Amino acid sequence: MSDSPLNPVVLIGIGSSFAFSGLFYHLYQEKKKELQKLKEIPIFKPDQHLVKVLNASTHKRLQYVGVEGHVQAEGEPLTSPFVPRCSGVIQKIVVEEYWKSWNSVTGTWNSQTVNRKETNNSVPFNLVSPGSYISDVFVKVQNPLDASGCYLERVHLKVKRPEEGLVDIMVQGLSGQKPVAMKESEELLRVGTTMTGFGEVVLERGQVIRLQAPQDGRKYVLVPTDHSSFMDTHEASASMWKALTAVTGITGTSLLANVLYNFFRKQDDRSK
Repeated sequence: MSDSPLNPVVLIGIGSSFAFSGLFYHLYQEKKKELQKLKEIPIFKPDQHLVKVLNASTHKRLQYVGVEGHVQAEGEPLTSPFVPRCSGVIQKIVVEEYWKSWNSVTGTWNSQTVNRKETNNSVPFNLVSPGSYISDVFVKVQNPLDASGCYLERVHLKVKRPEEGLVDIMVQGLSGQKPVAMKESEELLRVGTTMTGFGEVVLERGQVIRLQAPQDGRKYVLVPTDHSSFMDTHEASASMWKALTAVTGITGTSLLANVLYNFFRKQDDRSK
């Protein structure tokens, strides 16, 4: 490797460091803007304070707010067929078969998924104040399947592998296909989960409060955590991009300073 201060590898390292620093700084600024918008969203719990605010608002409607509470089924919840005493309000069960097919051109076995079956179930549910399972104030979550957010928890995962006998191996050799495994999984939004929903809140007749998709185009979001933890996650993301900006910027500056130092030192040696 050349000792020249203008080593191409070093120059690439300098350019890459500053390029990544600029990219990370852009991502940091975008996350800061998102964080500021999130901080401006009013947060409520399903209690009498929310009822008073709705009664005092125009048309008894809050266009975009957050509501934090515990998930409670309206009536009987869904029960897990795999996990005892595990119940929820939204359920997704997926069964997939994995097979391998022989490719005579490449001489390899190629994997593929076949016979995928997905079952989705849901029951109406409310958000209630933490620690309150019987309350006269609750928020009905309208059309939760239309909301974005990863709010399902995996409660079951099992992979079954077939037992191969001599006849099975012979058939597979002739057909060019063989089963590899069958995977079954279940995801639930469990009863009692702490959830924060972002959307429009409306007070209807009979003191029924609904959380629904906002009419102003903003996102209808459900997250399976309390508001404080949700904000901490975004704060941590912003801090990560800020740290990466600093690290890559310092790295690029250090490399550039080293190149300039070596360059001027050689120039000084030549002048002597």
